[in-house]
Amino acid sequence: MIRAVLIACLLGLPIGCGGGSGNTGTGAPAPDPGQPVDPGSPTDPAPEPRAAFSCGSAGATLRADSTANYVLFESGPVRPVAISPDGSRLLVTNTPANCLEIYGLSAGGLDLLGSVMVGLEPVAVAFANDNEAWVVNHLSDSVSIVRLDDIPRVQQTLQVGDEPRDIVFAGPERRRAFITAAYRGQNHPRFRPDHLTRAGLGRADVWVYDRDALDGSLNGNPLAIVNLFADSPRALAVAPDGQTVYAAAFMSGNGTTTLAQDVVAGAKPPPATNIDGKLQPDTGLIVRKVGSRWTDESGRDWSAQVMFDLPDLDVFAIDAAAEIPGVIRQQSGIGTVLFNMAVNPVSGELYVSNLASLNHIRFEGSGETATTVRGHIAESRISVLSGNRVVSNHLNSHIDFDVAEGAIYPPLQVQKSLSQPTSMVVSPDGTRLYVAAFGSGKVASIPTEQLRTGSYEPSIALQADLPGGGPAGLALTQDGVHLAVYTRFDNAISLWDTASGNMLDRQVLFTPEPDKIIAGRQFLYDARETSANGTSACASCHVFGDLDHLAWDLGNPDASLQPNPNDYVTRSIKTTLNFHPMKGPMTTQTLRGIADSGPQHWRGDRTGQNRQRVNGELESIEAAAFKEFNPAFVGLVGRSEELPERDMQAFTDFAMALTPPPNPVRRLDNRLTTGQARGRDIYFNVDNITGTGSCNHCHSLDPEQRHFGTAGLMSFEGQGIAENFKVPSFRNAYAKVGMFGTSGNFGDRRYRGNQIRGFGYLHDGSIASLLDFFATSTFNFPPPVADNQLDVVRFVMAADSNMAPVVGQQVTLATGVEEAVLDRLDLLEQRANVTGPLPECDLIVRGVLDRTRFSALFDDHTYIDSAGQEWGASALREAALVAGNVLTFSCVPPGSGRRLALDRP
Repeated sequence: MIRAVLIACLLGLPIGCGGGSGNTGTGAPAPDPGQPVDPGSPTDPAPEPRAAFSCGSAGATLRADSTANYVLFESGPVRPVAISPDGSRLLVTNTPANCLEIYGLSAGGLDLLGSVMVGLEPVAVAFANDNEAWVVNHLSDSVSIVRLDDIPRVQQTLQVGDEPRDIVFAGPERRRAFITAAYRGQNHPRFRPDHLTRAGLGRADVWVYDRDALDGSLNGNPLAIVNLFADSPRALAVAPDGQTVYAAAFMSGNGTTTLAQDVVAGAKPPPATNIDGKLQPDTGLIVRKVGSRWTDESGRDWSAQVMFDLPDLDVFAIDAAAEIPGVIRQQSGIGTVLFNMAVNPVSGELYVSNLASLNHIRFEGSGETATTVRGHIAESRISVLSGNRVVSNHLNSHIDFDVAEGAIYPPLQVQKSLSQPTSMVVSPDGTRLYVAAFGSGKVASIPTEQLRTGSYEPSIALQADLPGGGPAGLALTQDGVHLAVYTRFDNAISLWDTASGNMLDRQVLFTPEPDKIIAGRQFLYDARETSANGTSACASCHVFGDLDHLAWDLGNPDASLQPNPNDYVTRSIKTTLNFHPMKGPMTTQTLRGIADSGPQHWRGDRTGQNRQRVNGELESIEAAAFKEFNPAFVGLVGRSEELPERDMQAFTDFAMALTPPPNPVRRLDNRLTTGQARGRDIYFNVDNITGTGSCNHCHSLDPEQRHFGTAGLMSFEGQGIAENFKVPSFRNAYAKVGMFGTSGNFGDRRYRGNQIRGFGYLHDGSIASLLDFFATSTFNFPPPVADNQLDVVRFVMAADSNMAPVVGQQVTLATGVEEAVLDRLDLLEQRANVTGPLPECDLIVRGVLDRTRFSALFDDHTYIDSAGQEWGASALREAALVAGNVLTFSCVPPGSGRRLALDRP
């Protein structure tokens, strides 16, 4: 039946084979790929496959020569290394190369055995048994099931929710796979775009698979999708008996929120003026839940003004052995940003590496006249969960944070610091926890008794400095003798003797990243380079180059006003002539995509007016604006002096390459739904919606010009907002959902119950939803007002991003696949044929044919393999469906297909 359907699809018979074209967010018709791909005659003989090069360190040679032909998504590693149950092999996810690398493991060191190309941005791997591993592909929204016997290969690809991150095996005989992913995405069987406007939904999932019950569908027949009342999840861990799986929210919050400026007007804690006596503009105020009360820093109770509650659920226990797994316990109060988890094999205690963000403390700068978070942005911690008891250990309690701006700490004191703890493993006897300090370039060996009692004592003697920097993955042999460490800065794997602390071997993995990206990465993360006390970095808030879903009041009462030279959208009045240094709460903005966003910061107060010539060319206004953050290394991060010019240039080059992911709400065929299309029509064509023009008049949406909701101009914000702001991009609007219940005049004054997030939209996060935003007096929607507002929200949630929605998507063809998999391949081929107005993806294929490694690039309706042979689409599909053969087709960013499939420029 499958073969018959395949041939019918290939011949274009009308049986609903999928694919098609549609409309883009700009209102122009979606690029028409023309007629369906002509696969050639199914009876044409296929060429003889010739062995292709291996990916990553086992065969790839071509590096991107510039940031123009390498797309930097900067996905954070979660579980990048794993050791086989028999201890003979080590696997590592080579994230920039989209590759799983296989090493022989012995007392003598590491031996590269081979590699397998998986999905885009692999971040986690786990062994199912000695010959099978599952790989989580963060950008592809997929899981690759890899066979390691014979010729290593992807045997099946499972489509899961958006941005999956971690995987473990647990349950009966540990034959169930558990995978974390966000509750959204085109492959989710339950998610609908309208769920983004529905309160009371968890935004986190754990997908559960029974290895004995997989089928040939796109999703692979999950046993359960366990929804968690939290934001997107990250880490997983398993109890020693395999009967309980622990899942953690990633950016879970900390019980803080912003009250709107009209609520707190005239009642905010002092100071009210800056050092020059200039009265600050009206702004919102961050309040924190302490016990049952919402209070500000002075202790004033604002509970009556907060229209929701925050249970702040961090960790969820799932019954892994139940017929249908589900949540049995949940715990709050563990941390703000939860990185990884590990379980003590003896005591069963759960360790959670995390940051505790201090956004309830106002202001940056010297702290002469007010409080400051300078050098003390977020505390790096290990929290221990035992039953319902939580014990938190601050890893840097030896640091005195109350020092003068520009202070230099004693080197021996700084050497004890541990920043951004991520991966953890526990010794077999349960007495030692090995912790990777991502921002310190170290692995620490911490006595678990200290952690259990909350008496952690920093010790240089129990820390190992690593070459390369950015340790992000740990794996321990079953006997506890050898520790494998993956370091991200140099993309390397090293093997250590746990008794002596000596490094036994080190292998640097192949990376396609340009030198500019590699050189600048450390300045985002490395607290030793960017703070005097070794604890803080830009990534303390901009986690993996993204955000932390918090608001911070990082004004500076000890600073003066700054002129506003920025350009405005036409017909907008300019009322902010100078930027006041006391700007009020502002939500953390992502660094991904700042290269096309104009002046930096919500207000555009990093103006980029002083542009310089770099390498013979005038730098962009965005690059010049980014360099204006250099003083923040002193006034906020806590460095003793600004970065040298060379280092700031390297950091700028890295930051300008950061790229947002594809929109997980937009249909994969790039069409809009009926409601989204109605919203697009209003967005572009209702010219008086704000009094100055259409929605697009301010929020310019033109992907050809790299405008994704902004052209980098400023605007007057309307009634109720005191300052003018730079028009922001809205590429990540879908990721800010989770707060319902706006305070003050912009809300409906209804109490909305429990929420998963304390910050929503607008610059300060005080507006809970886009529907609340559109209901303000700034907007003049035509009737039916509520319906039209909802349609525009639908459109904004699905609007264009830098990459087409199909980028990253993949399918694996082998015997037993269902028709939906073939339909999806039709769609991938059609989107790969789109060339204008912008190309959507390159389509590559990797796998095994006739016991030979195979790689090819889809080009003008045919496939060209690494030996230069042409394959008709039909012939290639037919070959994939022969027993023993398997091919994985992946849509990759435009311009990268030749490098990934052919190892050619």
